[in-house]
Amino acid sequence: MAIQKEPGQKGINWSNIAVGAIMNMVTTLGQPLEVLKTQMAANRSQTMLQATKSVWARGGVSGFYQGLIPWAWIEASTKGGVLLFTASEIETAGERVGISPAVAGLLGGMGGGVAQAYATMGFTTCMKTAEITRHKQAATGAKPLSTWAVFMDIYRREGIRGINKGVNAVAVRQCTNWGSRMGFARLAETTIRNIRGKGENDKLGAMDKIIASSIGGALATWNQPIEVIRVEMQSMAKTTANANRPAKMTIMNTLSFIYKENGLKGLYRGVTPRIGLGIWQTICMVSFADYVKIWKASKRGTWRLIH
Repeated sequence: MAIQKEPGQKGINWSNIAVGAIMNMVTTLGQPLEVLKTQMAANRSQTMLQATKSVWARGGVSGFYQGLIPWAWIEASTKGGVLLFTASEIETAGERVGISPAVAGLLGGMGGGVAQAYATMGFTTCMKTAEITRHKQAATGAKPLSTWAVFMDIYRREGIRGINKGVNAVAVRQCTNWGSRMGFARLAETTIRNIRGKGENDKLGAMDKIIASSIGGALATWNQPIEVIRVEMQSMAKTTANANRPAKMTIMNTLSFIYKENGLKGLYRGVTPRIGLGIWQTICMVSFADYVKIWKASKRGTWRLIH
């Protein structure tokens, strides 16, 4: 299904910023999976059960929502708008010149992923990861620093670079994430249409769209090593401080460090909860977002007819 334009619209669809922001806020319902994925990526010797126990020990149910307020909400509301707006315009332009839906989705997702990483995600992702991985000092009896105190501490010590630490890894992750998610999802939609004997412009049912998005979200986790690298670069866990860990971390030396410390398996720690998270996020940002845009376009068309 091509990206929907409003009736009579010829220019840029600015309202996709609002649609993306709203739909990406819905994805934060998957924060427990985000926390579990980050815990396993930062503590690569832990099994999923051990990671679950570690998160629970940090505060029970609330431990699974660390980093949600304010960072995940700030991140979601801003990056969602940038992603959907950029991806929609690229995807629409691609299909207009005859590119297949799968390739248009791939290009749109890649462009949207890079745009959201550099425009909004640098400091929010860094701070969200810091909140999940930092020690809360509860065992020592000291009062834990507030999230804003941690932010200011990092800013005082390392400046803008400190609160954007790992942004290049975030950009690579988001480019491959959303390129793969949208590309695979559109390819799955095309395959389902062919199986059901539907034309390119025929609408798919809700379950078909959800299945297609689930396939896209699951297959997109092939890039888990990039996510593990990103978490390691942004982690504040004390256990990461060892003699072999690079003082100034880049994508390549972090990759080398993780591989030497934990092998190939270490680069795929946390992939299981990330599959669940990827499926949920893709359903929200591809399937549900498509329906919201169709609904918005129909309402706009009704308004035009009335007036």
